Amino acid sequence: MDENIIHNNFLLQVDNGNTPYLMEAAKWAKFLSIIGFIICGLLVLTGVFSGSFFASLARADSELNAMGSVGTAFFTVWFVLCALLYFFPSYYLFNFASKMQIAVKNNDQISLNDSFKSLKSCLKFWGILLIIILCFYALAMVFAMLGSALIG
Repeated sequence: MDENIIHNNFLLQVDNGNTPYLMEAAKWAKFLSIIGFIICGLLVLTGVFSGSFFASLARADSELNAMGSVGTAFFTVWFVLCALLYFFPSYYLFNFASKMQIAVKNNDQISLNDSFKSLKSCLKFWGILLIIILCFYALAMVFAMLGSALIG
């Protein structure tokens, strides 16, 4: 019970010494988020054009004709999914940057809280995605070891 009271009474303040750091972090976050949005657009374009590329390859070579539609769909979907995965952390980072700049300029506590909420969402997204990727790597290593044990 006493622990909850102490936790609820804990007030953290941002003083003038820390505002330049927050503004600089917001500027870099905005830069990185804009680059992220550009990468999302490039990934979508790559997906569309790689689909067209594989379709033209399939038309040119009759052996690839059956694989052409599968390759076209696979690469298009793959690049669009990658763009979608990259969009969300870029969006959260952009929200962090925008709200942090508003919070520091206007001395707005609500915008400050919202900016940290967006930063938390960005970091949580990357953390969960990293855990998923590490699980896939672990599974790939297990299957590789099983495959080498069965062959050898």
